[in-house]
Amino acid sequence: MPGSVSFSHEDARRYYDWFGAKQDTQGFYENAALGALIENGAFCDAQAVLEIGCGTGKFAARLLSDHLPASARYVGLDISGTMVALAKERLEPWADRAEIHRSDGGFDLPAFGMSFDRVVFTYVFDLLSVEDISKALSATHSVLRTGGWLCSAGLTRGTGGLSSITSAAWTWVHGIKPSLVGGCRPLALTDFLDKSRWRVVHREVVVSATVPSEVLVAEAL
Repeated sequence: MPGSVSFSHEDARRYYDWFGAKQDTQGFYENAALGALIENGAFCDAQAVLEIGCGTGKFAARLLSDHLPASARYVGLDISGTMVALAKERLEPWADRAEIHRSDGGFDLPAFGMSFDRVVFTYVFDLLSVEDISKALSATHSVLRTGGWLCSAGLTRGTGGLSSITSAAWTWVHGIKPSLVGGCRPLALTDFLDKSRWRVVHREVVVSATVPSEVLVAEAL
């Protein structure tokens, strides 16, 4: 269950400092969901994008290279010093409009600007405790422009067949030792959205290599 998470910010920092560039090997199940997020996130209309948990910068490079306007600004945050270094190196071609910062694991997002068109989380909410999910959503709402979009992809519950078996097994392993699955577990982000503050623009479950991912775009009201 989401409430049973025992993977702290320090646990996450240590794990992803160690994991480093190996993060990109997760593409076998992430890439299809990230493609769906790009397809439905209307990034071509965004002038300011904030990504929480930017990892190696792989998704940011894809946005900056092919989808964001040439005038758009990108800000990426990550708790891992290793990931920050990798992302800075990868995004060097866009250094004039892309910046990467190391996060302390908190959600003082206004420190990085108050007017973003998109705030992106890719495989991050599934790493957070229930309390931190609430904090992250509140902070995201505070820095989005009116009508701005939260864009998220993350592990979710299966839709039947092998995807349900995979998500159940993943949850079981997480319950025993979260570090075996990088601290992540399947959840439905829609369960955490306050309908008075968010309007779901798009939601789908993408299954790749039997791993189900929730792709969610929600407008800040």
